[in-house]
Amino acid sequence: MIATIIFDVGETITRDDRYWASWADWLEVPRHTLSALVGAVVAQGQDNAEALRLVRPGIDVAAEYRAREAAGRGETLDEGDLYSDVRPALVALRDLGKRVIVAGNQTTRAGDLLRSLALPADLVVTSGEWGVAKPEPGFFHRVLEVAQAEPDETLYVGDHPANDVFPAKAAGLRVAHIRRGPWGHLWADSREVAAAADWRINSLTELAEIVRS
Repeated sequence: MIATIIFDVGETITRDDRYWASWADWLEVPRHTLSALVGAVVAQGQDNAEALRLVRPGIDVAAEYRAREAAGRGETLDEGDLYSDVRPALVALRDLGKRVIVAGNQTTRAGDLLRSLALPADLVVTSGEWGVAKPEPGFFHRVLEVAQAEPDETLYVGDHPANDVFPAKAAGLRVAHIRRGPWGHLWADSREVAAAADWRINSLTELAEIVRS
């Protein structure tokens, strides 16, 4: 039985369109250029941030993030950034008596913004607040602490094979891989993802039936 469901953030519950558009505007490159570069690094199995380094070699991403914040052009997040199935899926899971948590690789600022949306979740927390990020085992140790359930009673839902599927499985959690975003679509049918994921889904609304059975 699944008692707790943990959701990744980027391209699982939120769209990354605005995130990458804001970086393109800050770096003064066309949005479609940065979007194409994100796709290229994803196809090579690299971290998304490598796209920024292709645009500006040697960029200090953390320093640029702080500069954007100081210039009043930092992170923003509102209802329009949520995928349309998020609220229905979370409500359905809570109606089934499941513990629902949002925990992903995001900044402290993103955590504040997510909590301001009053999602139907028991807890919203980010790697920036924990001080440890996926795919580090320490992140999933923290996940299990807040899950309040055994590993095999905890389901982690995410789009990214290297950050979500494989490390969550290694930590003993059950895993649902969602075909969403560049990583989710490109790697959904890979042999490794198929072997590691307990379920592969196209929408978060499928989860209620999975955990009910």
